[in-house]
Amino acid sequence: MKKTWVTLPPWIIIGAVFILAPIFIFWTFQNISKQKENSTKLLLEKGAALIRSVEAGTRTGMFGTQWGDSRVQRLLAETSRHPDIKYLMITDETGKILAHSDYDDSEELHGEGLDMEAISQTKTVRWRQIKDSRGDDLFEVYRQFSPMRRPPPQRFRDMMPHDRNHAPMIMREDEASHRLIIFVGLDMETVMAAEKEDIRHTVVMAIILLLIGFAGILSLFMAQGYRSARISLSRIKAFSDNLVEHMPIGLVSVSAEGTITSLNQTAESILRLVVGKTVGQNGLSVLPRQMYEMLTTVKESGGTIGREIDYPLAEGKSIPLDVLATELKDEDGVFLGYVILFKDLTEIDRLRNEIERSRRLASLGRMAAGIAHEIRNPLSSIKGFATYFRERYRDIPEDRKTADIIIGEVDRLNRVIGQLLEFARPMNIQLKPTALQGFLQHSVKMIKQQAGERNITIKTDFPSLIGEIFLDADRMSQVLYNLYLNAFDAMDEGGTLSVGLSSADGGTATITIADTGTGIGAEDMGRIFDPYFTTKPSGTGLGLAIVHRIMEAHNGEIHVDSTPGQGTTISLIFRNQAR
Repeated sequence: MKKTWVTLPPWIIIGAVFILAPIFIFWTFQNISKQKENSTKLLLEKGAALIRSVEAGTRTGMFGTQWGDSRVQRLLAETSRHPDIKYLMITDETGKILAHSDYDDSEELHGEGLDMEAISQTKTVRWRQIKDSRGDDLFEVYRQFSPMRRPPPQRFRDMMPHDRNHAPMIMREDEASHRLIIFVGLDMETVMAAEKEDIRHTVVMAIILLLIGFAGILSLFMAQGYRSARISLSRIKAFSDNLVEHMPIGLVSVSAEGTITSLNQTAESILRLVVGKTVGQNGLSVLPRQMYEMLTTVKESGGTIGREIDYPLAEGKSIPLDVLATELKDEDGVFLGYVILFKDLTEIDRLRNEIERSRRLASLGRMAAGIAHEIRNPLSSIKGFATYFRERYRDIPEDRKTADIIIGEVDRLNRVIGQLLEFARPMNIQLKPTALQGFLQHSVKMIKQQAGERNITIKTDFPSLIGEIFLDADRMSQVLYNLYLNAFDAMDEGGTLSVGLSSADGGTATITIADTGTGIGAEDMGRIFDPYFTTKPSGTGLGLAIVHRIMEAHNGEIHVDSTPGQGTTISLIFRNQAR
């Protein structure tokens, strides 16, 4: 049975709590911390304002006043009448109280635990939280006390009151203000009550939001359950509209009656079908017979079956396909039809052939290396004896000619063996950044004279946007020269040689060499890179084999496309562009 929102699994509820609870706990503590920070900031600003007020009051009374003077005492007392202000006091750098808003205060020293000397030398407002003699919490603000900004002019000093020793009651900036400290004690009861109220409000809001979030998650699961019900009712349409169209492999769905209900773009491309003309038709008339017969097997045996088939094309070619057929059922097990999945194995077959060719060439190379070494030794002896007899029978033309033929044939065999050894030994290349345009232009220039002698026209297309590529210029020149000569040999009566350069997404550069010659037959296409396979009377059959090895050493690819009687196109693909 399907689960409803009433029977939600317990892990969903527990998971929702574990997800939401830490979030709202963190949010609550953040709000409480911010409220405390704001309260501290408010009290600090209030204390600083009171200090500035006291300083301003002292500056209005004839530029200053003596600390024992009753006017300072009255100023502190009047300023501290607000209920939130516990006290105002002024001390020197030793902590001795010089003036206090409370006339009856019995303390003589204040600032225990503070660096009074450092405080008396800076105007930075500082604070601390302490307890008074009754155990109440106080917020104390303090800093340097500067009743005078600068000393008054001399003519005003004579007008100021004097103390009992007839000394003028004036505080100099450099003598007094840097040695005095003012303390403001603020009552925290109101602030703490407000903080408690804010904390209570924040906790209540967090609980409410937690419940709302929890209800929201449950609502989402309810909505998901409703959405799942809708998806189960429209599964075929969703499958056709979304999944089918975007799958990277071919997909065809067939109804229980055998008609095609949908196919994706990949299937349309591989099977050369048109969706509008295919959907609704009988599968037997559209699909390959081997593919359709797999549905019968699935119907009889059930489950899933797979096999490889060849899909014939109109032009006489075929595509190898890996096909998988299975039944399509809904979540209640009701049979809906069949699904056929398939992919094109052309590229995979090409890679398999490449691997097989590489293995075969490696075996041939090892065998050829051994044979070459065994042959070279007797060849050297034969050439030595032939040279000896040529010199000995120098006066006999017929014998001398025979010796020359032996020496020439030995040299030819040595060249063949040299090519064989070059093919067999490990390929060492020196990769360097090379500008392809200049490199190709130079290679074409080297064969222009031969092309003219054979009545062959050379066409080039080298776009300037292609960057540099890492390659061994000497080895790649050998590749191009071999391909050019093969193209010339295929155009005995003249023709056109086209050399092109292109670039694709992903940093791929491709060199294309195309001729209008005789082409390569289908029976020979799979053997052109095999050692000693050649259709030329005088060829050794190692040229294209060496070309293939050089491209492998560059981690490149070589593709051949040929039509007998029309010509051959060879593509050299590189994936290591420098920039």
